[in-house]
Parts: sequence; C-alpha cells; structure tokens
Amino acid sequence: MRSLFAMEQNEKLFHRLGPVSGSKDQLRVLAWPTETTNPYTSLLYSNMRPAVRVEDFSAGKLLGKYSVWHVHWPESLLNIRNPVHAAAKIKAFFAALDYLKLRGSKIIWTMHNLSAHEKLHPSLETWFWRQFIPRVDGAISLSCAALSKAKDQFPRIGDIPTAVIRHGHYRSEYSEPKIDCRRRLGISSESKVLLFFGAIREYKNVDLLVRQFRATSAADGTLAIVGCPNSASLADRIAKDASSDPRIRLLFEFVKADEVPSYFATANVVVLPYREILNSGAALLALSFNRPILVPRTGSMGELADDFGDSWVRTYAGEISPEILENALDWAEQPRPRVTRMPEPYDWQYIARQTTNFYERVIFGETATSSAPDPLLTRSVGSSL
Repeated sequence: MRSLFAMEQNEKLFHRLGPVSGSKDQLRVLAWPTETTNPYTSLLYSNMRPAVRVEDFSAGKLLGKYSVWHVHWPESLLNIRNPVHAAAKIKAFFAALDYLKLRGSKIIWTMHNLSAHEKLHPSLETWFWRQFIPRVDGAISLSCAALSKAKDQFPRIGDIPTAVIRHGHYRSEYSEPKIDCRRRLGISSESKVLLFFGAIREYKNVDLLVRQFRATSAADGTLAIVGCPNSASLADRIAKDASSDPRIRLLFEFVKADEVPSYFATANVVVLPYREILNSGAALLALSFNRPILVPRTGSMGELADDFGDSWVRTYAGEISPEILENALDWAEQPRPRVTRMPEPYDWQYIARQTTNFYERVIFGETATSSAPDPLLTRSVGSSL
C-alpha cells in the first residue's frame, strides 16, 4: 500500500489499456490486504487455489488484468494518525480502484467493519464512505445482521449483489498448547479464569471489564487480560484500575502465534465486552480452541449463539456487569463436550466455494443460489474439525 500514491502519477494509463476479458476457466483475483496478523485472508485464499488464481496486491500488479479486486478492511486507511498522510493514501487507493474498474475489474468488498474503530478523522471518514461505496460492485457480509445494518447505513448496498458468508474457524492455524500460561501469569490451577485476549483498543471496553470484575464477589475467580494496548494512556488507565485487585492479571504484550493456544488453555471462559461489535474473529478464535465465550448480543453475536448453541456462546444485553461476570463463571462450569463442533458454514473450503460462486455472480451476472445463506445449513452441526 505504501507505493499506491504513485498511482496518481499514472492516471493517463487509464485510457491506454483495454478491459479485462471475461473467462470462466480460471478467475484471476487481486487480493488486498493479504499480509495481516489475522490469518483470515490467507485461510480464505489458500482454500481457493488452484481453481482461482489469487495474487497479493502490489502497485506493480495494477498493470495486470484481473476479474476481481477483493478488498478487506479499507477503513484501516482511516486509522493513519496523520490526517494529511491518511488523505493521500485514500486518494491513491481510490485512484487504484478507478484504474482497475476502467479496465473491467469488479470491486468486491468483504464488510468486516462499517466504520473505522479509532474514529480519528470524522470529516475524512464521511467523505471516504461517500466515495468508496459507489465504487463497490459486490459486497460480502459475515452475518445477516451485519448485512441489514450495512444496507441501513449505506442504502446503495441494497442495489448491488450481496452475499452472507460466514467467518471461518482457526483450528488449522495453531498447534497444541506448549507452555503453562497459568504458571506464567501466576494463576492457581483451582482458579476459574475469565480471559480477554487480543489487541486492546478503546471500543473493546477492557477498562470497564476490569472495573466491573473488581466489583464481583468471586473469590475463586481471576481476570486475565492478554494483549497490546494501542495507546499508553489506555494501558495506564487499565493498569491503575487493576492495581488494587490481586485477582487481576495483566500481560501487555504481543503474543507469538505458537503461544496463542497456551493462553486460551488457561481460560474457563473468554469474555469480549466490546462496546461496538459487528463481527469478531476473536470469538471464532476462542471457539476454535474449544472455549465458551461471553459476548454482547449485538452485531453477528446473536447468529453465532444460534449456530453454536447456548453451551458455547452466552450473550448479554447492555453493558457488562459484575452479575453477568459471576453468572458466566458459573455457566462455564456446566458440562459440555470437550470439543466444539463446527457447523459447515464455518469450514474454509465451504467458505471458499461460496466466495467463488459470488465472484461469478458479480462478474457474469448469474444467480448463484449457493451464495445465499441457508438457514437450515447455517444451524446444522457438521463434523468436528
């Protein structure tokens, strides 16, 4: 993405190169981004190959011919703190979109989020969405609830092809636990552990979680917070709130991939107290490690509860409270299967087929019924992965 700004110097090329030729033999897809800390994109595209030719984005690739440019997390450009730098990157991004569209490529957006979490540049963000949405030819939502919200927020989404395709599991990405993270965190083997794991940002409500846990009467409970705060002020606030309660453990660091399973192995229940939540890879990560989750009943979390059942997904309304946390610790002790069974729509090969069908629907104008959500299949229980 760093070299995208150079596209502004190449706008004259828009008029020199011809359109993409449509072919059903092999779809050629340009993917952006692919290198992220979230293995979502690598799992999606590795299950498409070799039937679909997927190439990682670079500015030089814009001279190629692609059926689709598949865009994920475009709002990440709004998280660049310098507003001039952010505006320049966004302008270059739109130039690249226009360039590929002029050559016949279809722009497909997977709607992980409908706004920038950090909300650093409100005016620029308003302009961004006003410019981005009309350029999109097809949109993929990870849940029915998210698609409904997207259509309310961006009415034009209702005028283009859309599909609901679930977020897949992470079981194939991680090995078995290798270290004793309870010992590392100073947690006894008898303690019942509430775990928050992941990047710590304002909208994830970790500071409120700490304050509400302090008000619980769970003498045998421990709250473990593991992840990197995105600002020193947030880290200081959480640390200050936690300092007076010996039941709270903080580990403010980036966890290496091979240690992730070990931290989840410490948990009796994983808690995600987000103030805003549309979709959650962290929820699927916890379920992939066979850990029950406590989440607000908003965004896609209600559908997740329907799909996995109330033995694995517990939801709550409003803000998290001491009573909700105490009840969740009791709920986590209830008998449940050792392994979470994965419904088929969360399998990556199934997701890759659905996504490929949607590409064809957008490119060739066909009705791909398999791209539509099947309520029976979505709520069926497939084989354990």
